[in-house]
Amino acid sequence: MPATQFKPPDAYRDSIATIDAVGARVWLYPRKPAGRLYNRRKWLSYGFLALLFAGPWLRIQGLPVLLLNLPARKFIIFGQIFWPQDFFILLLGTLTFLVFIIVFTVVYGRVFCGWVCPQTIFLEMVFRRVEYWLEGDAPQQKALDRRKLDWDKLWRKTTKHALFLLVSFLIANTFLAYIIGSEELLKLVTDAPTAHLGGLAALTLFTGVFYAVFARFREQVCTIVCPYGRLQGVLLDKDSLVVAYDYQRGEPREKLRKTQTRTAGDCIDCHQCVQVCPTGIDIRNGATQLECINCTACIDACNSIMALLNKPEGLIRPATVNSITTGTQFRVTSRVKALSGVLAGLLLVLTGLLVSRNNVAATVLRTPGQLFQKTDHGTITNLYNISVINKTNRPYPITLRVLEPAQGRISLVGSTSLKLPAQGMAEGVFFAELPRPALHHTNQKIRIGLYSSGRLVAETSTKFLGPAQ
Repeated sequence: MPATQFKPPDAYRDSIATIDAVGARVWLYPRKPAGRLYNRRKWLSYGFLALLFAGPWLRIQGLPVLLLNLPARKFIIFGQIFWPQDFFILLLGTLTFLVFIIVFTVVYGRVFCGWVCPQTIFLEMVFRRVEYWLEGDAPQQKALDRRKLDWDKLWRKTTKHALFLLVSFLIANTFLAYIIGSEELLKLVTDAPTAHLGGLAALTLFTGVFYAVFARFREQVCTIVCPYGRLQGVLLDKDSLVVAYDYQRGEPREKLRKTQTRTAGDCIDCHQCVQVCPTGIDIRNGATQLECINCTACIDACNSIMALLNKPEGLIRPATVNSITTGTQFRVTSRVKALSGVLAGLLLVLTGLLVSRNNVAATVLRTPGQLFQKTDHGTITNLYNISVINKTNRPYPITLRVLEPAQGRISLVGSTSLKLPAQGMAEGVFFAELPRPALHHTNQKIRIGLYSSGRLVAETSTKFLGPAQ
């Protein structure tokens, strides 16, 4: 890029817009955006907000769409229950999702941050809209903050922060519902506070955190905390689609003067793109900036100015660096093809694991300290403990049979079957019995089948000890 774009070259990379020369916080007052892209982003955000708040209450076959119960080590994703025994599937699913993010970012840049990230949606479409409603646009907000405290300022600030706390409380309830479930959340809300002190403390903590983030910390989450922004440097290249300023068309910049024949570029240095930026950057400094979240607010602002000047839109637009520098069209690079191949392979393996995954899983262990026993009719028995997990929302009556060797049989201690509750676990003790001719080794593998209503629902294996041959 030409040196005229930077004043001085690359100096903007030495600091961020929200920190001044002495390291103090610079409070941003972005103007209220407007335009075609903002309207699309607004309706998309409303859809995501509706989905987010409705998520804990949506059900698939009686199970939540999403539940991440870390204390109970129980995860429900799209109506499928995953327990610690399914950790490898969750790990592979997480890896697949990360590769998808990498591929998506390599192709489309950081558009996720500006369009569907919950941090951006809540800040731009909820909290800042409350601020615009009560305090006005950026100039009015600045004037209100500079003004001495009076009744008008007091009620506006008090109302704003009361609404911020209320929204933070609603977000905290929703966030907690994704962890403990909507049923437990209802108990937390309707029961006496003393019955759920831990839940009440968590709700208070989450409310405080969300309030602090959206009322004070704000864009610092994107520029300082979020690791995704840091990954841009290694994920983006000159063929990635980003929000970019067309310096070939816009430079050199020059203020608009009616009495002078214009010989400069299309950029009139109006700073409208800077004033609407939620992270305070100047998009004209360079296509790839750490703070840019690709929200496209600057595109709408610039297009509105171009329309007033009777100039074509697109001085700021989604584009690749190469398309602006050399005029080449967007292309799928070998890097994208390779990453897409890795993603396809992971998706194939993940699909296979999900399809072959059993609804019932069992763990069988020999009872510690117990040796084999000989019976009066010449058979050998071993005592085992069994733990069975139900990954569905319906109960199972479970009976046990020895699958291999076929001569074996099983006797449950205290009952004839295990009653496996929905989304629950059942434990039991049983004797496995084999005739002496079926024993070929002193430590022999046997396969055990779990049946429900005569249908094999799962199988497992364990070791069977016997006397020396």
